Amino acid sequence: MTRVVIAPDKFKGSLTAVEAAEAIALGVRDALPDADIATCPVADGGEGTSEVLENAGGTVVQLPVRGPLAEQVEARYVLLDGTAYIESARACGIEFVTPSPEVALTAHTWGVGELLADALDRGARRLVLTVGGTASTDGGAGMLAALGAGVLDSSGAPVGLGGRALARVAQVDLAPARARLGEVPVAVATDVTNPLLGPNGAATIFGPQKGAGRDDVATLDAALRQWAMALVKTGARDVTTVPGAGAGGGIAGGAVAGLGANVESGFDLIASLTGVDAALEDADLVITGEGSLDEQSLSGKAPAGIAARAGQAGASLLILAGRIQLDAATLAGLGVVGSSALIDHAPSLDHARTHAAELLRARAEVLVREWATR
Repeated sequence: MTRVVIAPDKFKGSLTAVEAAEAIALGVRDALPDADIATCPVADGGEGTSEVLENAGGTVVQLPVRGPLAEQVEARYVLLDGTAYIESARACGIEFVTPSPEVALTAHTWGVGELLADALDRGARRLVLTVGGTASTDGGAGMLAALGAGVLDSSGAPVGLGGRALARVAQVDLAPARARLGEVPVAVATDVTNPLLGPNGAATIFGPQKGAGRDDVATLDAALRQWAMALVKTGARDVTTVPGAGAGGGIAGGAVAGLGANVESGFDLIASLTGVDAALEDADLVITGEGSLDEQSLSGKAPAGIAARAGQAGASLLILAGRIQLDAATLAGLGVVGSSALIDHAPSLDHARTHAAELLRARAEVLVREWATR
């Protein structure tokens, strides 16, 4: 009996990883009715992580929190085996805003701190913070303030929320936030390696996605530098040298400096909870994919992680994606023996997005039949 492991990430704007895995499984069953199929949807710590964790047996906790601007949003996190998995984007995600210079300068992470506080109130023994897809570039200052930290100007008054406000930071009181945390360990799950500052930093690389123009990027980068210097004065770790500190608009750096967090591979951490490693041990065929397969997918993203594991297991690898922007040589280097982009089989991008499930099923059937007859 053929053993098939299906391990996609989300198809952003169309399907969660769980929904994508279900659609692909239908196509595999169409091609190989007797196959032994294991669905193991995965994530890399970015958007969509909570659905994957819920699918792995986690309990969802929902609560209203302060969103990235003024209004409340309905957020959620997942509890699994005593660990709270806090997806930052659920509280301060870019989907809650329309990108603009003002948004880029004022969006904050206060709601993320509210989620962390709620998890602590519920007795979480460990906190895992996933940081992709935020609207903010505040270095995690809002998150720390929500946990009780003082982010203060030279007169001892709070500087306010948002990245721009950090230009006025003169002193930071981390003691209340650290007391709130107690001995609970914190991990930041990300595969982004961007530093906090500079040409590859949080403001420069991610700021424009949030609406920042050139001058706004310079303002935010300078403000983050001021924030990092103020943290160091408290005795906190200097996060300007920490790889990945720029993830989530610098929220990773704020967690490392303010909460003593460790940075871990988002994909490895989430994959360890989904059963994918055990499923791959005797796999004949592995199918993975995501909405857009491109150069970024090679840097710690879920498809690259699954490709590496499939190679180690000696299994054949197929990739399905909304669009594929990698050339044949690069795909071959990943060990891919067959691939298909949904956009190549749809009359428009909108059609591909709105009919992603049926297209995934159809393309999975075609690829699996081709693989089976080789």
